[in-house]
Amino acid sequence: MSSAARPPRGSDAPLTAAAPAPGGQSARPVLRRPVLSSAPSAPAPAGARPPRSAPRGAASAPREDGHRPPAPANRVWSADAPPARPAGTAPRGNASAPRPAGNAPRGGAPVPSAYRAPRGAAPTPSRAADPAAPRTSAARPAPGPRPAPAPNPDGSMRLNKRLAELGLCSRREADDWIAHGWVYVNGEVAEMGVKVTPQDRVTVERAAQRQQDSQVTILLNKPIGYVSGQAEDGHTPAVMLINPRTHWQGDASGLRFTPPHLRGLAPAGRLDIDSVGLLVLTQDGRVARQLIGEDSELEKEYLVRVVYHGPGQAPISHPDARSAPLQEIHEHDPVSTNVQAVFPPALLDRLRHGLSLDGQPLKPARVEWQNPEQLRFVLTEGKKRQIRRMCEQVGLKVVGLKRIRMGRITLGNLPVGQWRYLAPGERF
Repeated sequence: MSSAARPPRGSDAPLTAAAPAPGGQSARPVLRRPVLSSAPSAPAPAGARPPRSAPRGAASAPREDGHRPPAPANRVWSADAPPARPAGTAPRGNASAPRPAGNAPRGGAPVPSAYRAPRGAAPTPSRAADPAAPRTSAARPAPGPRPAPAPNPDGSMRLNKRLAELGLCSRREADDWIAHGWVYVNGEVAEMGVKVTPQDRVTVERAAQRQQDSQVTILLNKPIGYVSGQAEDGHTPAVMLINPRTHWQGDASGLRFTPPHLRGLAPAGRLDIDSVGLLVLTQDGRVARQLIGEDSELEKEYLVRVVYHGPGQAPISHPDARSAPLQEIHEHDPVSTNVQAVFPPALLDRLRHGLSLDGQPLKPARVEWQNPEQLRFVLTEGKKRQIRRMCEQVGLKVVGLKRIRMGRITLGNLPVGQWRYLAPGERF
């Protein structure tokens, strides 16, 4: 028995059934689609896009699933004009001007994305092939330095910056206070990232002050072989020396060591691995800002043992390069070489003022002879390997370096490898 089958959607061609099976039994009908005509079609207009590959059929025929309608008759692919768009759709950009063959120059009129150049069209010569071709758009200017942000006309700033400028805490500590809900602006709990003006009233709960009062600052006499910050290259960080066994017995602060004193302890003013002397480790953001903040002018004093190679003879090292290991140094070391006798006084004046590092002039420094082979440096800035690089510019090589003072706090009699607390009455 043969059954009729409905034609697929989008096709007007009827479907036919296969012949009955031998023996009089009717098999399940097999529906077949008529074969498309293989007769040659009319020649395509000049500039028309060639049809797609053969398995998909002619360009005007629908797909086998019947879901794609035939291409519209006015769809012309040409290098002379962009293809016509269906009625009711707006072109992308400015489509009023036709696009020339090949790639349009930068700055030209945008062309609908459906445009494609015909196959076999001659490419447009580039400017490299034709340097005399006129440029249709101005060259993009080279990016310059980003200008500094202009201050807000109303003087507003972020709340954490305002608290830091008032000297109450560091910015990180201010964010912690805001997260705890301890900061109020005009009587309301402040939110993270809020901006305030000079007219706003900012208040802080006493809980923040109590937390700040529990923070400690530790003074360590760092020995050679310890790094100031995180462990690197297998070297031990100096914070590992902070434990009850190395706590100096002469500490007059009255504080007892507890493990929470190690939480968030960070160096404020680093020393190289082979430099020795006073290293400050603190939990207090106010202390860190006072010692190493951008506007800090706190004095740092160093003893520096040197040897003289002569002008231009000392090798100049890169600030990130690993220098030769230094020696232990003390104020009353015996003198083995009289460097002071051969070092020109004019070069000593250059150390005090007149040198530059990384293209920036250095601030004036106080430099004096401590003994015939040791210099005493007093600096108010702290560039990377500053003292070594200053000495190299005047023919000196640093063989020992020790920090003995930061602000009003001196190393004193603190033994090497031991530490003490900053007492409540001490200030930098």
